[in-house]
Amino acid sequence: MSLELKTIKVDKPDDVNVIIGQSHFVKTVEDIYEVLISSVPSIKFGLAFCEASGKCLVRIEGNDKDLKKLAAENALNIGCGHMFFIILKEAYPINVLNQIKNVSEVCHIFCATANPLEIIVALTKQGRGFMGIVDGFPPKDIETEQEAKERRQLLRKFGYKL
Repeated sequence: MSLELKTIKVDKPDDVNVIIGQSHFVKTVEDIYEVLISSVPSIKFGLAFCEASGKCLVRIEGNDKDLKKLAAENALNIGCGHMFFIILKEAYPINVLNQIKNVSEVCHIFCATANPLEIIVALTKQGRGFMGIVDGFPPKDIETEQEAKERRQLLRKFGYKL
């Protein structure tokens, strides 16, 4: 039995967020579409889902042509079975993450981020599987009291804390 590890860079503009997860059924595409479109009125997104049986197609939905194309290309490039790839504009993962987790087919969320991403994939004779996500960059230091104060102020400025 052979196993190869491969690192795949996610192709995305800096001004978008990505949610990557795993589900178990082709119905995922329509169910996540409904969650996204009903959660944030101004949301722009592309959604891709990799079938793991049958035709093994990348199924796509969304309300933005460019984001749909980008989601589909990334999903095909990563190529893990039952993976979904969402790319968001004019919304943040925090606005939709719990609703996505509550979709009955969703098994796991691997990441939700705007950071540069690398996906660590295992390749076998059968196919590909997620091994992990490299999300952003390693820490450089521990925050100071002033930086903690700035973090708290930023959360309040965005309206996430009172």
